[in-house]
Amino acid sequence: MTTHEYDVAVVGAGTTGCYAAATIQNEGLDAVIVERKDADEAGHIACGDALKGASAFPEAIPKSRIEPSFTNTGVDHGRFEIPTQNTVVDIPVPGELAVIDRFDYGRRLIEGAKAAGVDFHFDTVVQDVQQDATGQVTGLEATRKGDHITYDTEMVIDGAGALSILQDKADLADATFDTNVQYSQFCSAYREVIHVDEPVEWDDALVFKPTERSAGYIWYFPRTDTEINAGLGFQMNEEPMELVDALRRDLNERPEFDNATVEDKLGAALPTRRPYDSAVAPGFIAAGDAAGHVNPTTGGGIAGAAYAGQYAGEQAVEAISDGTVEEAALWEYNERVMDHFGSRYAALDVYNIFVTAYDIDDLTAMLAALPVENLSEALYSGSTNVSWLLKIKTAIKTIGHWGTIRDLYQTKELADNVLDHYESYPTSPSSFADWQSQRDTLLDQVYETTGAEPKY
Repeated sequence: MTTHEYDVAVVGAGTTGCYAAATIQNEGLDAVIVERKDADEAGHIACGDALKGASAFPEAIPKSRIEPSFTNTGVDHGRFEIPTQNTVVDIPVPGELAVIDRFDYGRRLIEGAKAAGVDFHFDTVVQDVQQDATGQVTGLEATRKGDHITYDTEMVIDGAGALSILQDKADLADATFDTNVQYSQFCSAYREVIHVDEPVEWDDALVFKPTERSAGYIWYFPRTDTEINAGLGFQMNEEPMELVDALRRDLNERPEFDNATVEDKLGAALPTRRPYDSAVAPGFIAAGDAAGHVNPTTGGGIAGAAYAGQYAGEQAVEAISDGTVEEAALWEYNERVMDHFGSRYAALDVYNIFVTAYDIDDLTAMLAALPVENLSEALYSGSTNVSWLLKIKTAIKTIGHWGTIRDLYQTKELADNVLDHYESYPTSPSSFADWQSQRDTLLDQVYETTGAEPKY
């Protein structure tokens, strides 16, 4: 048996883990990243490769280190293909977009964390979480090639991704940590990286297309004009979909993929849920996919995961330096996440709930009829105010969909209410239960308006 002592053990060598560990190391404490993949495979993660918020990243790993993996910075809009209406809808997306080579990006992250002094223990599988008599997390139990390994630490940061085993193993019942996590809040996804002979004409767009399921979509994201990340997913509360076969059928119907070759293929479970209400417990912080830090309407989460890693690392350093890693000492991490992106992601989750309650053909027909550029601006602005001219144009163009349109506008108002509530996230655990109760009342209104089944 081998025992290691570190200030902080970080589980997972993804975006969150690398930024968290590099932040800790840069502040003068010792961090180790425990990664189940071997050194050659680490960084190889199933991802759509699209990155929103490409203009800003934490400085713990300088952007200059990872920027060479940004293979397409010319994308500037979403392109929604609606076969039932024989139309395509282009929707502008504010902010800087990029499509990346995810494996190259992952390798550059690891090298950046190594440059900061972080130790990596590859090929190491976490088996259990150590806790003392008070419930404080004090380390990990793991195995590497048959050897039992113990990590004795001041804190553990969970960057192990969706459905993390750490949260199954740790007893978090007495903490505020969000344990309302179930399979229906996740999606099953599969993607291939495909090389085509001729440049695609939509290399400036993120292409989306509905599947036969209302809560799923196919995507085509151009890494370059001849290298495409193609994938799809479905909500796990839906009837299972044969993902590989479904993607192959769609590829076979697209002439631009004639004679294409598959360069890589990978699947994963991804969170399509709001951020965890609280992602802290004594001695323990969860971040990134392990805490639902993903945009539930698109699945995007790389930039959020990077900042969540930074915030987790900084909070760990502050708590250890102050001599206490109790829940209250870690609470500011929750506040920073909600203030930066968590509130917006929670509001976007309301739209994810909305689409589960409607027939896919009705939704796509409505999308084809709407003045989507104006609505896109309204949705991203965070305002429910829509001009009378826009309302009149919408009414004329959407005869036959007025009921769904009405529900969408009502849902928009409810999403704004949810956003406002999250922007008043409590400043301490003492008022957390009241905040949750008020939020749940808002969600009850969402379910009543949309007719959707409760998600949480």
